[in-house]
Amino acid sequence: MSASGGAKAIVAALAANLAIAVSKFVAFVFSGSSSMLAEGVHSLADSGNQFLLLIGGKKAQREATPQHPFGYGRERYIYAFLVSIVLFSVGGMFAVYEGYEKIRHPHELEHWYWPVGVLVFAIIAEGFSFRTAIKESNQLRGRLSWGQFIKRAKAPELPVVLLEDFGALIGLVLALLGVGLTLATGDGVWDGIGTLCIGLLLITIAIVLALETKSLLLGEAAGTEEVEKIEKAVVDGETVTGLIHMRTLHLGPEELLVAAKVAVQHDDTAAEVARAINEAEARIRAAVPIARVIYLEPDIYSEAEATKGPDRDATPGGPGPSTDEH
Repeated sequence: MSASGGAKAIVAALAANLAIAVSKFVAFVFSGSSSMLAEGVHSLADSGNQFLLLIGGKKAQREATPQHPFGYGRERYIYAFLVSIVLFSVGGMFAVYEGYEKIRHPHELEHWYWPVGVLVFAIIAEGFSFRTAIKESNQLRGRLSWGQFIKRAKAPELPVVLLEDFGALIGLVLALLGVGLTLATGDGVWDGIGTLCIGLLLITIAIVLALETKSLLLGEAAGTEEVEKIEKAVVDGETVTGLIHMRTLHLGPEELLVAAKVAVQHDDTAAEVARAINEAEARIRAAVPIARVIYLEPDIYSEAEATKGPDRDATPGGPGPSTDEH
């Protein structure tokens, strides 16, 4: 997986979640805490989610085929969407159910030191995992806020790990609070309330992830900076005199499709136009390396046709469509 996929952050989260899941289930067996059971299932679901992200990254590296000529880059989006489903169902809904049952039928905690010790250990482990995810994300985030980074990131893995780790840390604090109030008051309802809050938190995070990944699955355009670079690169001022209209589409996190209609001089020869198109493609790839699939259509500039946008394939009286891909 590429650096933008955050493989290091995924592996760190996987190792932390596996260790934490085992410790939480042991604590549940000895204490009977529903918060521990919900948190154990949550960590187990998170571990499965990291496996899904790694599988998606691996499958996305497959070569293009005649049936899938643009490759498999979007596999990463599909597996990230599956993560949101798992987080919603296995993590969130299970915790809500456990919390509801514990509120209806509360009971005292046994061997309270088990859940407290495990929660402290889990907070430390998740903190290291979250720190790794933040460090990996900062390499790509730039000046964006965290909300903007999660919304605009084209590689889904880092936003998924960030939100999972953040949710895990908040959930652990809620579980610790629920266990602490249960011990202080002797009322097991607080353990159930903590579990219920964990479930609602996980459901909220799952919905956010699902919405963001859905946008990627539908197909997002290049970012503003990439679009500006492409617009500057495509025009040479000589043969390619202007950009009539353009559309971009992410075929995967590191693969961009660029389709544009460019203006050329009406008296240019076919050889001159072909050479200008090839040179424009080279400039685009140099400016935006992930622009790997490029279709440029030469045309005679018409202000009226330019305002119609890309739905118009040809200008009346002008040359017919001619695409070139390398």
